[in-house]
This record gives sequence, C-alpha cells and structure tokens, in this order.
Amino acid sequence: MTTSTKTSTSTKTNTSTRTSTETVVPARAAWSAVIRTGETLTITDLHGNQAVDFLVYDAHDTSVRYSAPDTVHAQGSLFLTTGSVLLSNEHTPLMTVTADEVGRHDTVGGACSKESNTLRYGHHTWSQHACVDNFLAEGARHGLGKRDLVSNINWYMNVPVEQDGTLGIVDGLSAPGRKLTLRAERDVLVLVSNCPQINNPCNGFDPTAVRMTITGAAG
Repeated sequence: MTTSTKTSTSTKTNTSTRTSTETVVPARAAWSAVIRTGETLTITDLHGNQAVDFLVYDAHDTSVRYSAPDTVHAQGSLFLTTGSVLLSNEHTPLMTVTADEVGRHDTVGGACSKESNTLRYGHHTWSQHACVDNFLAEGARHGLGKRDLVSNINWYMNVPVEQDGTLGIVDGLSAPGRKLTLRAERDVLVLVSNCPQINNPCNGFDPTAVRMTITGAAG
C-alpha cells in the first residue's frame, strides 16, 4: 500500500482567510487539497521534466468534475496553457490557467496504471507503483473511488500528436523551477499524482519532487 508523504513548509493559514501554504510533494507521492474560490494553486517543477497528473472536482459535489472533452472542445486545442479554462462535465468552469512558464501541457496521455504498464512495457513492470494507485489512495480520503476517476491532465508532460493521430511520450519541455498557476473559479478539490513512471521519458526516467503553493484570493 502506498502512502502520500507530505512535507509542509508554510504556516500562514487560518480557518477564514488563507495567506499562503506550500507543500513539497516527494517523487512518486500523491497530494490533495481544497482550493477555495479565487485562490490560486501554483505547481513548481523543482528539478525539471516531471509530469504531474491532475484531477479536479467541485468541492461540494464531486459528481461535477473535470471533463477533458468539454475542455478540449471549448478551447479548440488538445494542449493547455495560459488562458485555458478547465471545464466540468456540466460545461462550467472549475479552474483557469493564469500563468504558465512552459507553454503546453497534455490532456490525452492519461494516467499510468499497472495494467497499462504491463501492456506497454512488459509483465515485469506489474509491481511498479503508478498514478492510478496514487489517485485511488488519495481520492479515498475524500470519499472517491475508482468510478470517480476520469481522464486527467498531465502538467509538464510532452505528448505530441502526429499527422496520423499517433501519440508520443517524449522528453518534457520544462526545466528546473518552471511553474504554472491556476485560479479556482469555485471551491474545488484537487487530486495530484506526482508521476512515478520510470519506463518512458515523461519524468526523464527519474521521478523528482514538485511544490504546491496555495495563495489566498486577491483583495
């Protein structure tokens, strides 16, 4: 069983107004938090080339959750960057990307699992930890189960689409210290798997830590 180790590095919080909190999420670990309306979440790729698998739900009704088809259709692009709005299955906004130092993030590569690892890389990978394991373990803390997992976003993951529709997973576009920021358009629950994949280049074959910073709403 996998635990989601967390190291908190900030203390400026209270029950009414949050100033800022920072959490370093170790390599291969999971993380979750409720981000309130108007607050921002900044994800920092501390060492570069680290994929961050991401799901987001309405914090008060988790049946309303991120929808890849709605999001892709509305913006007319498979890739996310500054200005992209993460839409729900009700076609309502959950979060907006307000800043991005990389320029392109994946919506179609999905989350690695024991099953997909075995199919792609061989049966010897079955015992390797995967993003689906992280999502299930972290989601269970919020009453979510396997039926609640949907197609996820992969921040910092580089998945080009060829002319024939073939997808690739290649070296990332990020670098140490690069970050992106999302603003919550309603109270949302965010689940993160700091991807443990070691069989393709999405993490440079060496998963590393990332930092999550939640900042209070302006004004």
